[in-house]
Amino acid sequence: MAGRKRFVFDAENFHFGQVPRKVGKTVLYVFLYMLLTFTLAVLTYLAFTLVFRTDTERRLRREIRMYERLYPQLEQREQLLGDAIVHLQHRDNEIYGVIFDTGAPGVNPMSDPLALSAVDTLRDSQLVGYTYQKADSLMQRSRAVDAAFERIFRTLSDSSTVLPPMTMPVRGITPPQVGAGPGRKIHPFYKAYVPHNGLDLLVSRGTPVYATADGTVASAANSRDSGNTVLIRHAGGYETLYAHLESMSVRAGQRVSAGQQIGTVGMSGQAFAPHLHYEVLKDGGQMDPVSYFFASVTPAEYANMLYMSVNTVQSMD
Repeated sequence: MAGRKRFVFDAENFHFGQVPRKVGKTVLYVFLYMLLTFTLAVLTYLAFTLVFRTDTERRLRREIRMYERLYPQLEQREQLLGDAIVHLQHRDNEIYGVIFDTGAPGVNPMSDPLALSAVDTLRDSQLVGYTYQKADSLMQRSRAVDAAFERIFRTLSDSSTVLPPMTMPVRGITPPQVGAGPGRKIHPFYKAYVPHNGLDLLVSRGTPVYATADGTVASAANSRDSGNTVLIRHAGGYETLYAHLESMSVRAGQRVSAGQQIGTVGMSGQAFAPHLHYEVLKDGGQMDPVSYFFASVTPAEYANMLYMSVNTVQSMD
């Protein structure tokens, strides 16, 4: 139903007209209405919270009342414990004074800035002597290392020095590609431990194989066990052998240089998979080929290669 309208009589024009609404009065009515609504909402909430309580509120109120009763008792006990601790500290000081002629240690002895100096039983002269001995030992070791490097440099600078074959027969070898080294290894076909004189390098077929030092090809032939095999004699009584080659690009009596290709990797002869069987000999005695790789790889790579060659028990030939 529409609100009631107000009219007023216009004496000059002799007619009734509607009374216009005032904006300020309307705004005042709206404000009073909202204020009344908010006040009623607040009063309703307060009445609800005062009359009705949740389980959590009731539990918390019970705990508060319990703590209010216990707090005076706990305060008295804390005072009694404090007095007892003070009495015990006094007794400890008396006992330590009679027996050790000193006061009792505190609860946190390390809080005293002089605590560390008190437990230090070494005299300054002993510390100086110990430091001097350690420094002298380090200096002696340093002189020994310097002398070793001087011997190495003199040997390398001597034109008559014969270097062993120290380059890699296959380029780009990583430690996981290093197989069984010299020693008793499991034969891939006999499944028994047999002597293994060289080092297996696990690379794909057709990979180039290079001479590891200057020398003369002693033989380049094929055998039933080693397949295509190249034997190179070097200065200083060294020999290197490359077995199970797929192809050979040198012949007996030919001079070769370090890094010159002499063939490709294969699996000729009794080979379980494509690989290079590499041997190093000195005056006819078998050497460990990994020992001659350290000049071509990093120390970490050399250590990992040595570990792989020693711990791999399955050979490829």
